[in-house]
Amino acid sequence: MLDWKNRGGGSNDSVNATGATAKERSWLGRGLLIVIAVLLLVSWVVGWYWSREPAPFAVQQHTQAAAQQAQRQLVIGYTTVETLKQVARTLLDKPGGYLSNDIAPPGLWLDNMPSWEYGALVQVRDLARALRKDFARSQSQSTEDPDLAKAEPLFNFDNNSWALPPSEGEYRQGIRALDRYLARLSDPAQTHALFYTRADNLNNWLGDVATRLGSLSQRLSASIGRVRLNADLENTGAGQSLQLSEDIVETPWLKIDDVFYEARGQAWALSHLLRAIEVDFADVLAKKNATISVRQIIRELEAAQETIWSPMVLNGSGYGVLANHSLVMANYISRANAAVIDLRQLLSQG
Repeated sequence: MLDWKNRGGGSNDSVNATGATAKERSWLGRGLLIVIAVLLLVSWVVGWYWSREPAPFAVQQHTQAAAQQAQRQLVIGYTTVETLKQVARTLLDKPGGYLSNDIAPPGLWLDNMPSWEYGALVQVRDLARALRKDFARSQSQSTEDPDLAKAEPLFNFDNNSWALPPSEGEYRQGIRALDRYLARLSDPAQTHALFYTRADNLNNWLGDVATRLGSLSQRLSASIGRVRLNADLENTGAGQSLQLSEDIVETPWLKIDDVFYEARGQAWALSHLLRAIEVDFADVLAKKNATISVRQIIRELEAAQETIWSPMVLNGSGYGVLANHSLVMANYISRANAAVIDLRQLLSQG
């Protein structure tokens, strides 16, 4: 005979087992959602902390402390090179480190700080080139400094390389090359490390600065769209004629904050470098009555770095209800660029 009682009991055990399994799956799903939520919250907090722009540092105080720590003599050019080193080092040692080449969250999700890093890196590259090409050479036919010749291409390495080699490794080698040049520059026994503070050398670098600032001003102003006139030469039967055409230049909506933070990065780096230039080129600037011009540029660049109280970069129209942060930034950058142009005119005068 069949044991109906036992068969019924087996069925109840199966139901209980199935019910227990469903409850376990339910709790497992809830636990997984909680873990994901906590991870996202932690990533958001860490990303917010990493996205904070580095605070400015006192150029002269930092240079004096660095020279004292390294037991080196402060000479002409030391402040400029040491400041360049510190600006480059800040890119690598700030909270979160260098983020432009991150391939994992939360760095992968961030774009404002990588744009800021690229802006500062542009100014590092320009001054590293100026050191190699102008500041450390007496004339166009003189030999370039070997350490500066190594530093410039290292800083121009791809800023998004994650490995083989990573960008950070190349930039640290560039910083070490600058430090070797600085050690020779401050050593009285070394005669091959030179730094020339001439008006023409400074004017050449300021030409690059003006080009960068002018481009930034145009890109920032394009946040609401700009009509640009193009002058093209057109071949005709009688020769060539000038044809004017209009193009509408407008920054894509998703790129507006990238341009904005790139401008802030350049302004941050350039304000420090100009403070160093003011120290090393003090005699040249005083002779040309240009010290006030340098300080005016620094003031405009520092104003461009004021705290943003909005949680996001707003892109209202020029006279609309909402602010347009890009246009405000463009105003400061344009004023700094105009002051750079005036400074170059002063330096070019006899």
